[in-house]
Parts: sequence; C-alpha cells; structure tokens
Amino acid sequence: MNEPEGVWQHCTNSAIRRAARQLGQLYDDVIAPSGLKGTQFSLMSQIALAGRDGIPLKPLAEALVMDLSALGHTLKPLTRDGLVELIADEKDGRVRRARLTATGAAKQTEALTLWRDAQARFDAAFGAERSAEMRGLLGLVSSPDFAKAFRAAQPIR
Repeated sequence: MNEPEGVWQHCTNSAIRRAARQLGQLYDDVIAPSGLKGTQFSLMSQIALAGRDGIPLKPLAEALVMDLSALGHTLKPLTRDGLVELIADEKDGRVRRARLTATGAAKQTEALTLWRDAQARFDAAFGAERSAEMRGLLGLVSSPDFAKAFRAAQPIR
C-alpha cells in the first residue's frame, strides 16, 4: 500500500512519534479491560520493579525519560484511585517515593496478562527477532549517552 509522502519519511522524530501513537492505541485497546492505559501500565510496572520500598520520584522520572511535573501529572489518577501511594523516604523525608498499593499490585498483575497478549501480537506481526532488535535500538536512543552524543553531534561511544 502506498501512502502519500509525509514528514515521517524524512524525520526520525516524526516517524518514531507516529509509530508510538499507533502502538499506544493498539496496546491500549488490548489492555483496556484492566481499566488502565498503556502509559499507566508502563509506569506501574516500573514502580513494581522497585518492590515494597518504592522508588524515589526523580530516578523514576529519569528512567521514564520524563520531567518531574509530567510524572506528577501521570501519577495523579493512579494515586487518586488508590493504585499508587507516595511515601516519604525513611532516610530523607524531603524525598517522596512511589510504590504500588496492594490494589495497584493486583491491577498491574491483571494488566500484565493483557500486555503479554499485546506483546505477542506485536511479535507475531513484526517478528520476534526484529521486535527485540527494535527495543534495543530504541533503548539506545532513549539513553543518556545518546542524548549526550546528539547534543555534541558526535557518534555515540
């Protein structure tokens, strides 16, 4: 199928954003029965990795390549709905940590089953090997080392 020429054919940023919007919609459709959006599931999954102690907000934002205000905006409905709680750090009360509540952990587990279906569909359509390769490449693009190389207009080391 021939599509009309668009900016995404010449601009990597546009192409990645366009693909991300489509994938977001497709994954959201599969995850919808859990009541979560894909972005919420991804955030909750990152928090789940930290376990019972939770994760400080700044490293969480950095891991997700978000600023703190965007993270706060994304966390708001999850805290409101009792899925995530913000707690003070035991060593530094000024630092807030995010952790899943028991309800949040159950919801994340429920959505994980649906996400696995979405991921299997992606792998079936795109190819499991190409899928893994793409995740590796996108991981590199989202790394601090790539940002540094981009800003310096130098090859990544």
